[in-house]
Amino acid sequence: MKKIVLLSVFFVFFILSASAYAHPPADIKITFDPETKMLNAVIFHQVSNSRTHYIKKVDVYLNDKEVIQQDFSAQDNINNQTVNFYIPDAKPGDVLYVEAYCSISGKLKKELK
Repeated sequence: MKKIVLLSVFFVFFILSASAYAHPPADIKITFDPETKMLNAVIFHQVSNSRTHYIKKVDVYLNDKEVIQQDFSAQDNINNQTVNFYIPDAKPGDVLYVEAYCSISGKLKKELK
């Protein structure tokens, strides 16, 4: 009986400690060049291993309509993921949103007007 309790406590501790390392992106810096229609986003997500804990997906919205979805299998480096997209339909006054998803847990959405 003691072994079962001890084993249960170990698994609970393991699951809680593993989730402590999961975190959403810290920030997203977005720029858009209206001349070239290029959107650049740097997603700050510091990790210890960019192959096992990374930005897994980036969605781009133009005025609340999803226009791009990009999936990743690793992050550029241990500090951030950079993306560049051509947004031909963007015009003055539009709102661009970039939403980034962590491969383990969490997401962050930022906007640029």
